[in-house]
Amino acid sequence: MSAPTTFSVALHNETATAQLMADLALLVGPGDVITLSGDLGAGKTAAARAMIRYLAADEALEVPSPTFTLVQGYELPPFPVMHADLYRVEDESELEEIGLSPLPDATLALIEWPERAPSAMPQDRIDIALTHRPALGSNARAADITGYGKAAAIVARLQALREFLDTSGYIDATRKRMAGDASTRSYARLLREDEIFILMNFPQRPDGAALYNGKSYSAAVHLAENIRPFVAMDEGLRVVGISAPAIHHYDLDHGFLISEDFGSEGVIEGDPPRPIVERYEAATDVLAVLHRRTLPRTLQLPDQTYTIPDFDTEALLIEIGLMPEWYLPDRNAPLSDEKNAEFFALWRELLKKPLAGPKTWVIRDYHSPNLIWLADRDAIKRVGVIDFQDTVLGPQSYDVVSLLQDARIDVPENIELALLSRYIKTRRASDPSFDAAGFAESYAIMSAQRNTRLLGTFARLNRRDGKPHYLRHQPRIWTYLQRSLAHPALAVLREWYLANVPPPRA
Repeated sequence: MSAPTTFSVALHNETATAQLMADLALLVGPGDVITLSGDLGAGKTAAARAMIRYLAADEALEVPSPTFTLVQGYELPPFPVMHADLYRVEDESELEEIGLSPLPDATLALIEWPERAPSAMPQDRIDIALTHRPALGSNARAADITGYGKAAAIVARLQALREFLDTSGYIDATRKRMAGDASTRSYARLLREDEIFILMNFPQRPDGAALYNGKSYSAAVHLAENIRPFVAMDEGLRVVGISAPAIHHYDLDHGFLISEDFGSEGVIEGDPPRPIVERYEAATDVLAVLHRRTLPRTLQLPDQTYTIPDFDTEALLIEIGLMPEWYLPDRNAPLSDEKNAEFFALWRELLKKPLAGPKTWVIRDYHSPNLIWLADRDAIKRVGVIDFQDTVLGPQSYDVVSLLQDARIDVPENIELALLSRYIKTRRASDPSFDAAGFAESYAIMSAQRNTRLLGTFARLNRRDGKPHYLRHQPRIWTYLQRSLAHPALAVLREWYLANVPPPRA
């Protein structure tokens, strides 16, 4: 068990307390336990209230002290939170009655007066001890923050984050929570005077255990495991004229950065959301312009050269392997060893043609959640691109698929085909030798590859990561998959899927 990690913070007022708790909220998640100790009036409830309001993204949220109810639960956007006050607990046996023994799974626990039930507190926890500091001001407090067990690393990271914000000049900025994504990254908006910036927390972390020839899933398929690819690709995209956010400060070792805020105006509208055609046209043009350029394989970081990895056959096969690994068991249709071998043999053959074609930077998640509309810019610069750390060198068709078969919104087939035609016409206008038929075939193959992978990815996000809301996208993914399987080049694969892959639950 790792040694405890402790550091102290002077809190001159409740605003400083709220900033500290927002910083900690960026680093914790469901299952973590934070205890708050100190005398009456030391600010325990104020600290808990600040974190709950930050996670709720609601400064006016009613957060009463749980002194009399003992436990108060909140279903907040990122995860459930439980706020407990043990001041009136006289015996630890009472904890079972109020739902605190054992502590609930998949919930962030904020516990005041932990000393009333010391043996019930988990070994892995964060303790925040608050004390009055009248010498610093009438409302001033000091917080001694200690991480025990696995939480020691969180506290060490909190200290590094606070030092980064201080050095960068943002320690007094107001923090506003931003929604995260399916990754381990988290984000906040920093408000300083009349300016708004984005804080990214990108911890060094592989996605999953070393199950793929001794590599984690992320390493095997070339997903970024730290912030360095993001910083390198950001500069690379800006150099070639694409609107990636300007980075103002970064800490490559710890994985923090502060960047330009593109705002939140997207490329979709309505309920249910649908493409704004003009904006999708501009996003399509971004790819056509990028793909006609000769792009470097290596980019420069301050302390090293970054080499963009190849989107090779093995990475593509491991990705689609998520479908038999996670999706088919969920549909009670696991493959026999023979059928599994057939599946990979079919795919290995199919992938040969797109992988033999022209290569480009493949951003991979080039779709609506990661595209911001910048109306005050011109031409392709109107499309702000914010997610590109997983960029690889691969088929030009891949990102066109990502955009036109958006995993999270319905793109009607007539719009998909019109935009695909726009891309091809733009490419042919600058290069008369552009192979339109070959690109269409590559598009169908990479569509089938991406949508096969997504069926498995969303099943895994549900079962492994406890994120069931991704399952609602599976019927859409299935629709896109059927479109691509209709291409003559995929006739054999289409028959195999018809025999072995059931559709998702509606």
